[in-house]
Amino acid sequence: MTEWIWSIDGWIVAAGAFAAMACALPGTFLVLRKMSLMGDAISHAVLPGLAIAFLITHSRGVLPMFVGAVIVGVLTAVGTQVITRYGKVESGAAMGVVFSIFFALGLVLIRQAADHVDLDPGCVLYGNLSQIPLDSLDGSIPPAVINVGLALLLNITFVGLLYKELKICAFDPQLATTVGINANVMHYLLMIVVAITTVASFEAVGSILVIAMLIVPPAAARLLSDRLGTTLILAVTIAATSAVLGHLSALRGPKWIGLDSSVSIETAAMIAVMTGVIFTLTLLVAPKYGLIGRWYQRLGLALQIVREDMLGILYRWFEHRPDEHILKDDLLKAVGRGILARFALGSLKRRQAIEYVGGEGIRLSDSGKDAATKLVRDHRLWEGYMATHFDLPLDHLHEPAERVEHYISEDLSELLKQEMGDLGEDPHGRKIPE
Repeated sequence: MTEWIWSIDGWIVAAGAFAAMACALPGTFLVLRKMSLMGDAISHAVLPGLAIAFLITHSRGVLPMFVGAVIVGVLTAVGTQVITRYGKVESGAAMGVVFSIFFALGLVLIRQAADHVDLDPGCVLYGNLSQIPLDSLDGSIPPAVINVGLALLLNITFVGLLYKELKICAFDPQLATTVGINANVMHYLLMIVVAITTVASFEAVGSILVIAMLIVPPAAARLLSDRLGTTLILAVTIAATSAVLGHLSALRGPKWIGLDSSVSIETAAMIAVMTGVIFTLTLLVAPKYGLIGRWYQRLGLALQIVREDMLGILYRWFEHRPDEHILKDDLLKAVGRGILARFALGSLKRRQAIEYVGGEGIRLSDSGKDAATKLVRDHRLWEGYMATHFDLPLDHLHEPAERVEHYISEDLSELLKQEMGDLGEDPHGRKIPE
């Protein structure tokens, strides 16, 4: 009994995972080329090609389906480029025109084909994952699993053989042409692969849900990495994970939310939902591009600026009052920024950039003096540069220099020093420290 259940669930998960991974590979290049809608366009526009193949052959043979889909997929790509170039509209609008017309035509032809051949329009639109194990009752591999498995193998081969060409065309088509790579040929090869993958995935996830497999895993992977190879691996991993979690959610989901156990949820739909869940989590927690990560980076930058403002205040204080200590409350009041200033002060203490004297008094440590000296030096050099090249009034120099001082690198500081020569003093007559 356990083996029978496993064989059913195993084939469902295998079909869903193979379809999702097959879609994720070309989908990554669609995302990188900012052509995500093209995957949607092709996944809908190939319907008339399928229907015509059905009407001509009265068969659901793999070869006629692929030929019909490839022809219409290429026509979709060509039509989009023609409308964009000669219709004077942006590419997104051109894709919308082409795929909406083809999709409507495909629905009409599919309805006509359904009256003559063994064709279920619902299967084409929504997939038929739950019925795939019925083709393996005799112990054989279900045809749908073979189809998506071959599509996955084709896409792995395609990406492996043309990795360099696809990479260059994705990031810089003009450079590809310069180095002898035909960007148009690579574009149409990618469209053909997308069309074949779409058709192979119809029986598993359907034409409506295949777009989620093409775009969402690559989009999530793109948030996690800036390297193409890593992005491809992550996209495939996310796609496979979505298939497993999607089937598990389809089986257990009704029970989790308190519904009757007889209620069923389509696995294909739940796979698409899981891709959305994973993308949402990635959008939140991705180290570099996630919302939380970006918030943390902005917070870190704000904290750094407040720390450096404190160092600048301390330097100027002891520049004029070398024998006096500034009080903690006075320093916090001078900086402002509320609780952020208190965090910055604690951070300076942990970094041993400041020292407490007599409980509430604060002075710079040796390492703090070095950091403060560089900061003030960069500030006054920049003031001198602006006064020399921008001809600004003296009272207009301090505020922009105070903003820029936090972003002046060692190299830029040295260039400013060379540019200004032995300036010695800033425009206000204050010594530029070495």
